[in-house]
Amino acid sequence: MSESITQPESAKPANVLCEPVQYLEAERERLEEGIALCLSGGGYRAMLFHTGVLWRLNQIGLLPKLNRISSVSGGSITAGVLALKWKALRFENGVAKNFADEFVKPIMRLADHTIDAPSVFGGSLWFGTIGDKLIKAYRKHLFGNATLQDIVDEVPGVSPRFVFNATSVQSGVLWRFMKPYMRDYRVGEVKKPQVKLAEAVAASAAFPPILSPVVLKLNPKDFTPNTGTDLQSDEFRKRVVLTDGGVYDNLGLETAWKRYKTILVSDAGGGFAAEANPSSDWVRHAVRVLFTIDNQVRSLRKRQIVGAYLAKIRSGAYWSIGENLDAFATNNPLKCPFVSTCKLAEIGTRLKKLDRTTQQKLINWGYAASAWRYGQFYDKSAPIANAFPYPDAGV
Repeated sequence: MSESITQPESAKPANVLCEPVQYLEAERERLEEGIALCLSGGGYRAMLFHTGVLWRLNQIGLLPKLNRISSVSGGSITAGVLALKWKALRFENGVAKNFADEFVKPIMRLADHTIDAPSVFGGSLWFGTIGDKLIKAYRKHLFGNATLQDIVDEVPGVSPRFVFNATSVQSGVLWRFMKPYMRDYRVGEVKKPQVKLAEAVAASAAFPPILSPVVLKLNPKDFTPNTGTDLQSDEFRKRVVLTDGGVYDNLGLETAWKRYKTILVSDAGGGFAAEANPSSDWVRHAVRVLFTIDNQVRSLRKRQIVGAYLAKIRSGAYWSIGENLDAFATNNPLKCPFVSTCKLAEIGTRLKKLDRTTQQKLINWGYAASAWRYGQFYDKSAPIANAFPYPDAGV
């Protein structure tokens, strides 16, 4: 399916503020039937939480019905594995019977290793950049030499389009990686990009200031003429500087929101805890400020999502790693005490080794949170989830 390549993602009618009702009606009219799933960032924590979400969606036969999976940061690690492994999944009546073996196990094996600290030290002390080392780690543990052309094709009713979102430090907008093309609406579009899947995921997950940036060296001649707007010069096209997709869009929402009527959002962003004495050294202070910005943008995005559900402009469901399901404990077969799930939400956003029990708990929690919200707010006919993927671990 083709998409507009001349209109900025944030473009709105000039009278949107003074005539909100008319704008909302116009938005409703332009949306397509279809289901998009958005996967947020959050390091290994998000990667594993979203794995549980996808486990549940596979169980109810929804995966082949998705039109799009849009991801940022840690969510892009999960989505990248699914996109590459999709061809190996054996679907029967919409359910992949070998889901755990083909998809879940590689993700858990990655979470057995710390890849951020070695990438930082290697990129700081030896040849190459931190981004280069991170790409190497993803190639070693997950993607090998696969490119974007090796992931599954978009086939309605069979397989979704995968969109890996990074942020261009040069243009200040999204740089999106897909199999048909990659593009920045200001710089332009490259059709059928031969970029390594590990590069796309590393760019999407290049959390600043530690893991950022990831630099793509491209041939300006590979860009399709007249597919950008104001930044189509070679200086923007030969060297593309990218950072974490969550800098621009921390829920992976943008590329799905402007297109589809049904939006499912999986938010693995942790809670923002108050600090009486925040650190003042430049590294920790910078990280604290970044988390403050992320928290504000995430809150605004959440209001946008929930507001659209309430206005019936869109259908779908939103769930988060910070859910409190204690209020529904009498009706929910999956016991998710808030005191336990809070501990999972407080796990750092690093790409740092997690023990297998913690991995299983995060997968269970993503499974449970999505099962409850999806069934309660989007499809009440969905079968109730009665058991965790890893029953002995719980949450």
